Amino acid sequence: MKDTQFGPEGWTPERLGDLSGKTYVITGANAGAGFQAARILLGKGAEVVMLNRSAEKSAAAVAELKQEFGADAPARFIRMDLAEQASVRMAAEEVLRTTPRIDALICNAAIAQVPTRKLTPDGFESQLGTNHYGHFTLCGMLFDRIEASKGRIVVVASLGYNMGLKTIRFEDMNWDKGYGPNTAYSQSKLAQMMFAYELQDRAQAAGRKVAVYVCHPGSSRTSLISTSGGWATRIIFGLMSLSPMVQSAEKGAYPEIMCATEDGLQQRALYGPTGRMEFVGPVGQGTLEPHAHDKAVMVKLWERSEQDTGFTWAL
Repeated sequence: MKDTQFGPEGWTPERLGDLSGKTYVITGANAGAGFQAARILLGKGAEVVMLNRSAEKSAAAVAELKQEFGADAPARFIRMDLAEQASVRMAAEEVLRTTPRIDALICNAAIAQVPTRKLTPDGFESQLGTNHYGHFTLCGMLFDRIEASKGRIVVVASLGYNMGLKTIRFEDMNWDKGYGPNTAYSQSKLAQMMFAYELQDRAQAAGRKVAVYVCHPGSSRTSLISTSGGWATRIIFGLMSLSPMVQSAEKGAYPEIMCATEDGLQQRALYGPTGRMEFVGPVGQGTLEPHAHDKAVMVKLWERSEQDTGFTWAL
């Protein structure tokens, strides 16, 4: 097991100070690791803005947080469907209208292992369209607001990035041929990481004051598989989740909170559990495979993402 810069226990929320006056925007925060991240940040005095698809589940999540932290707890949600570019743009405009500062945007939401190939309303394969293209536009629209507080963008990736093709299949990004739930998911998570590392390079080159970090939750008991995976995947993960190779959703939130708050982190890195197979264990800097920041592929993906979404970054 790797030693981490935070000692044998790894990073834990005990390291957090008072976060009063800070605001965190989290996608997919009404359940799982995103909800636990919201809880931990609120508990330290921060304001939390959730960007979620379901208004009903979001209202329930906000009510639960206010029950725990008091009726005045600064938690609210803005409805956003990451799978629809129009919804992402509307939500980003509402964030800009209602949220004067953003200390970190945590790109936590994802869909996974979608059993049969589906397209988003914009015509993208559903996992790529939701996990990568949705966040690509959201980050671009909120970038200036994040920079105003010298804030951060945290991209929540997955070890799945290392289980697929290990590059971007530009000739068939929508999987017209050979769709597989895991392969397409892996592709979407690799795209998110490549976007983050390319954004680091572009922000640095332009002298922009936004740090970008990449993390993953390890193997956590969240609703991700149960909400979008097929029945076989759900059963396998259900059995796995009883084993010591799976940790709680709260622990799954530690890497993203760390990347949103901790000083002295590396940007060209992947943070997450450092124990067995990096699925579980103390949170710190894990293994980052070089294919995740292959420069030529990153540049091509960025240009393709701008073209596909119709959103051009002003960096």
